Amino acid sequence: MSSEKYSIGLDYGTNSVRALVVNVRTGEEIATAVHDYRYGDHGVILDVDNPHVARQHPLDYQEGLQASVTEAFGIAKHIPGFSTDDVIGVGVDTTGSTPMPIDNQGTPLCLREDFKNNINAMVWLWKDHSSMTEAERITSLAAEYRPNYLQRCGGAYSSEWFFSKIWRCLKTDPKVFDAAYSWVELCDYIPALLVGDLRPSHIKRSVCAAGHKAMYAKDWGGLPDEEFLGLLNPKIAALRSRLYDHADSSNVRAGGLCEEWAGKLGLRPGIAVAVGAFDAHHGGVGAGVAVGKLVKIIGTSTCDITVAPLDSRATSIPGVCGIVDGSVLPGHFGIEAGQSAVGDIFNWFVSYICEGNAAMHAELTCQAESQRPGQHGLMALDWNNGNRTVLVDARLTGLLLGQTLHTTRADIYRALIEATAFGAHTIHNRIREYGVPVNQMIACGGIAEKNPLFMQIYADVDGQPISVTRSKQTCALGAAIYGAVAAGSANGGYDDTALAQAAMASPIDKTYTPDPERHEVYSRLYEIYKRLHDTFGVKDHSESLYDIMKSLLDIQQCTN
Repeated sequence: MSSEKYSIGLDYGTNSVRALVVNVRTGEEIATAVHDYRYGDHGVILDVDNPHVARQHPLDYQEGLQASVTEAFGIAKHIPGFSTDDVIGVGVDTTGSTPMPIDNQGTPLCLREDFKNNINAMVWLWKDHSSMTEAERITSLAAEYRPNYLQRCGGAYSSEWFFSKIWRCLKTDPKVFDAAYSWVELCDYIPALLVGDLRPSHIKRSVCAAGHKAMYAKDWGGLPDEEFLGLLNPKIAALRSRLYDHADSSNVRAGGLCEEWAGKLGLRPGIAVAVGAFDAHHGGVGAGVAVGKLVKIIGTSTCDITVAPLDSRATSIPGVCGIVDGSVLPGHFGIEAGQSAVGDIFNWFVSYICEGNAAMHAELTCQAESQRPGQHGLMALDWNNGNRTVLVDARLTGLLLGQTLHTTRADIYRALIEATAFGAHTIHNRIREYGVPVNQMIACGGIAEKNPLFMQIYADVDGQPISVTRSKQTCALGAAIYGAVAAGSANGGYDDTALAQAAMASPIDKTYTPDPERHEVYSRLYEIYKRLHDTFGVKDHSESLYDIMKSLLDIQQCTN
């Protein structure tokens, strides 16, 4: 065994799983490998009769675990001195809320012969929005009977979240619901799989998943009480005792790696496996999140992650996805917000408007880059997949205003980028409004790395510099950091998350600085965006929009 020690970060995304091998002393990422899921459409199992359904197959997770780690080790073995004997811990992040129904031994129901082809017995992916009706009902019941439940999740419960999905399952497929002894989040299932004990009562549960998606808080005794869950359905109330009473932060050890998976992965049995969490939250850790630092994980959707001290007044922020003790960093409130569609909007634009022509997309990017703010005369709302923050409404849709006979594809493309930037600015303002400092913004993800136009517009709209991480794998890196913390200093890791971050978190690669003149124009445009945002998104908001089109024309004229 060498003096260097390593940890593994496993990052379970929507379409694939990634394994990252990291030197715990230097933070050097020595190997990474990605395994694409094989079930469904790029890993997502769809329902032709319901476009809101999105499911996954747990075999993709198991196969991807072995394949990605094996491939990563095949790369790492070429690093002088590396040995799998020097791996001390494993951390896991996943999408969420991504729950699955399991039997009393922890076996996913869809792996049993009696539910083999039943889509409702599969994993309910985060982007499954089929439970919108249930989410609205949970929100209204909580507002009437348990308003404190809504305080930590922005004032509204979402169709993307835990109880909405299991209630939907009960309504649409009671046989699956009745056969499920319990339900487990993906971020809890993978560590339990690695530990080798899937029995529901033995699984260590993530406070990240519990707090942000299942209304868990120590303040009211954990999960929602049986009386409240009985208002949904008596069967859901009965399920509560088969879920969990306690949830942990990711600095806690879920257990030691079992003999079976140690053999499959080529690792020493017994090394630390950390309690899991959601991808964006670990991405924040990998990017160096701290008080005053907000991390934007920009992908198909966007998650904004920051933290606040436990003695701050940030215990309730309307419209955010959650404020949870220990969900990002131990001893801090983890604050999550985000946008339901960002990269997905541009994927739609390229696929449908540009007809999949990548060369045309590159050309339009160049054309859009040459434009000045307001030059195209357009304004868009970035709600093509609903609004996650601050309106929390999956039934909102996109809008494009200001088109004339001279409007071009490049105009629309730039307007869509600006719309997502205005949506992001709305989130930043809401967080600041409730006393949470945002002194530094850090971005990571494919768009942040590859699209300078996008990042410059974000800086110009917000009026604050925005930096991009050097690491392209901040979610997996955050998981690896917690793998090292779970291992502890006695095994070559860390006893403190801050120390692990200081050694392993990603440095900054580039910073985009706002242009004062462009920011001034964008400030005028944002006033228009916010009026549209409130008029179409806020119930009972009434305002005349008579001057909106003319204001866009006035700004356009000033740029020409």
